[in-house]
Amino acid sequence: MFDLAVLWGSTQEGWFGDVNRFALDTAWLHTPARLFAHYGVAVFAVLLLVSWLLARRTGDARRVAAALWAPIGVLVAVGLNQPISNSVAEERPYTVFPHALTLVARSTDFSFPSDHSVMAGAAAVGVLLANRRLGLVTAALAVLMAATRVYVGAHWPFDVVAGLVIGAGFALAAYAVVRPLLVRIVERLGESRLRVLVR
Repeated sequence: MFDLAVLWGSTQEGWFGDVNRFALDTAWLHTPARLFAHYGVAVFAVLLLVSWLLARRTGDARRVAAALWAPIGVLVAVGLNQPISNSVAEERPYTVFPHALTLVARSTDFSFPSDHSVMAGAAAVGVLLANRRLGLVTAALAVLMAATRVYVGAHWPFDVVAGLVIGAGFALAAYAVVRPLLVRIVERLGESRLRVLVR
């Protein structure tokens, strides 16, 4: 009888094993991967800031609204990910395979979906809504963040794929709901003493 859970688990383990063996053979990548997996969050924070600065220069209320919403969307997406993670309660790869190569500190929280990937996916969509060119760069870095989290041994492959989808999907859906209100707020701010925030 076909068992989806068994197929899911064996596929996850097989793909993770392939990546972990690749990591064992590429010691020269360990330091940059470790640094990006740990400090890459700061890179996305800088990209969010730059997208806001660029949006201010255009004077386009829609772009400014998207840029101001983006960091809020990231924080809310990561917050909403916690109950999902706790309900799935998937063990980390290094818990299942204690001898697997792990290049970062071993966390005690659950693995699915990846918080880093949720953050990266939401940031990519937020920046993309404000600035297409910078958004494409951010999206590429989001995929790199997801891959890196598997490379360092912190997550299963499906954890990071789901994280990107959840983060991006939430950011896009939530912005569609709040955009009309945000645009009006930005337009009002443009006529107030706080106009430095929007232009």
